[in-house]
This record gives sequence, C-alpha cells and structure tokens, in this order.
Amino acid sequence: MHVAIIMDGNGRWATERGLPRTAGHIEGAKRVRGIVEAAAHADVKTLTLYAFSSANWARPSAEIAALMRLFGQYLFTETRRCMEQSIRLNVIGRRDRLSGNLLRSIEQSERMSAGGSGMLLRIAVDYSSQYSILQAARRSESAADFTADGFHRRLLEADHCPHAVGAVDLLIRTGNERRLSDFLLWESAFAELHFSDCLWPDFDEQRFRHALEDYGGRQRRFGGLSAKTL
Repeated sequence: MHVAIIMDGNGRWATERGLPRTAGHIEGAKRVRGIVEAAAHADVKTLTLYAFSSANWARPSAEIAALMRLFGQYLFTETRRCMEQSIRLNVIGRRDRLSGNLLRSIEQSERMSAGGSGMLLRIAVDYSSQYSILQAARRSESAADFTADGFHRRLLEADHCPHAVGAVDLLIRTGNERRLSDFLLWESAFAELHFSDCLWPDFDEQRFRHALEDYGGRQRRFGGLSAKTL
C-alpha cells in the first residue's frame, strides 16, 4: 500500500495561537514521527510526505531558511531512528537548488538507511509533479519508454527515487483544503482521496488510522464495475 500525505496547515496552526509561523513548522515536524511509526505498524509499504513544494520558494526568505534548517535537523535526528525500525529514507524532488550541506545530509541519510527491509519513507522537497513529468518526458529516448511502466520508471529517475514505487493508493490532505497542489499527479491517477479538516500539527495517529479505515471501506473499481453491479 502506498500512502501519500499533503501536510498542510502548519502556518495557520501557529497564527491561530498567536505564534510565528516557524513554530507551526516545528510542531508539524514533531507530528511526522508519530505518523511514520503508525504507518509502519499498519504495514504501509510506501509513505510519501509533501514537505516543501517548488512553489514554496515564493514564501519569505526567513521562513524558507527555517524550513530548510528544520529539514536538516529532522534528517540528523530521525535517520538513526528509521534505521532501528528498518525504514528506508528517500528524498524526492529537485536537488539543484538545495544547499550543499543539506544535499550531503540527504545523501548520507539515504545511504545509511538503504539496507532497511521495512517501509519506504519518501519526503518530497522542492517537489513539483509537473516539473517531474516534464523531466521524465525529456529522459524518454525510445518508443519503449512510452508505455505506462516505462514512463513511470523515468519519472522515478527524475525524482531521484531508486526504488520500485507503485501508484498511490490513498492520498491524505490536512488543513481543510481540497486540492492536490502539484503533488504526485501521475501516481495519484486512481488514488482514493481523504481530506481532513484539522491542521497538520493536530493530525495524530488516531486520525491517521481513521483515514486508513475510511480507505478500507471503499470499493476501488479503476473504471470498471463492482461485483454487485455485475
């Protein structure tokens, strides 16, 4: 099972409490640990988290700097914890606009956790699905690449993902918004969508389990008919 989450609402969570937006990002980062562990315990095979979109570069420079520092700290503190739980780390998205220090931290975390046999945790940083699709198309050199499977392989390469990752089964978005925001557009073609009204720092393990239960009660037909209809 592949679960993807748009972790939305950190800034609003802080603003509602009269705190700087960076305080919301800090609380949101703390929330990630519990959700990652809950996903691993629920036998989720791949968890993809939307941490920083390419569009987020338009935010104030101070907020961007805080987000990048926070991400670097997360890699430093959580990589060992992931290794203890046999979780593999992979950062997807562009890497040409990240600092050298952050890029080295990403590569080290991926290398250290590569031997894990459990869940794959993918974190999307400087990520744009439209950009990735364009890069995958440019990498496609032969007619053989223009099958769904061939193109998907090129897409994984463009995203710096060396793992065989399937389509998204369940896409969750917090923050009371109802849009995909340029996240995993190709991979989510047939994904079930779950929108939560709560802001990301309040999205706890119980809410995550509720989303999984909601998904479990749905009937996926992929354009066909259900057994009852037949």
